[in-house]
Amino acid sequence: MTTAESSINTQDAKKIKGRSLTQDALIRFFRNPTGLLGLGIITFFIVVSLLAPVLKPYDARRDRDLRARLSPPSAEHWFGTDELGRDLFTRVWHGGRISLRVGLMAVAVASITGTLLGLIAGYLGGWIDTITVWFVDILLAFPGILLAIAIVATLGPSLTNALIAIGIVQIPEYVRITRSLVLSLRESEYVQAARALGSNSPRIIFAHVLPNSLSPLIVQLTLSIGVAILDVAALGFLGLGAQPPNPEWGVMIRDGFRQFLRAPWMSIFPGLAIFLSVVGFNLLGDAIRDVLDPRLKNV
Repeated sequence: MTTAESSINTQDAKKIKGRSLTQDALIRFFRNPTGLLGLGIITFFIVVSLLAPVLKPYDARRDRDLRARLSPPSAEHWFGTDELGRDLFTRVWHGGRISLRVGLMAVAVASITGTLLGLIAGYLGGWIDTITVWFVDILLAFPGILLAIAIVATLGPSLTNALIAIGIVQIPEYVRITRSLVLSLRESEYVQAARALGSNSPRIIFAHVLPNSLSPLIVQLTLSIGVAILDVAALGFLGLGAQPPNPEWGVMIRDGFRQFLRAPWMSIFPGLAIFLSVVGFNLLGDAIRDVLDPRLKNV
């Protein structure tokens, strides 16, 4: 190797070494075509949902044209119309605001609650840990969607109660992940050093343990949104979530189910919206997992 080549390699090594972990993760993410595809799909749905009231104002209670009922997709109605003559393209567009909002809020409730419980149970241990583990085991004893149905049936059918039910169902996953991480981190050297310097438990938990537990939680957060969107649609399909005339994707599929042989587009297009949004979050979650996995940094 010549002196010039050695100098170039040394400079490249210094650049890589000087790069922060965040910059390195971003570079690896934007080199991942799966992650870019998932990010593109999610960005599209979020932008469309946010701009829907501006670009195409809509009132679900007044939108009907019986002369155009059950019209197939055309230049005037891109996704066709339903049994009341309502434009499905507009309803799917606005339905994304409901499905995505409820999914994101449910995951936010579950992640915050589950992470806090996992941090406290894993770090303090003792009877607090025992009670938390029992609580998680009880929730995990029921299939998720059945537990959500039972909760909504008890509280009453509504979009708010569906949000609460989905949030409760997803709490155990965050508790288990956070607790397992805390159990492996609470005896680490930097935690012991912080304890020796007089740091109290809340400071150790939120300043030292939590930041080192974020990577798996971020991956779980991304994947959970797709599951939450599916659960919102399932509850809406069963009549336990959003109520007509709200244009929620699950409700739209249920309305189309009764007319599927005559007007299959009523179920196909909202179902396609659910499919694409869930795939987008799953692709993004897989890409983030690959980026944050230390075993794949040299791949």
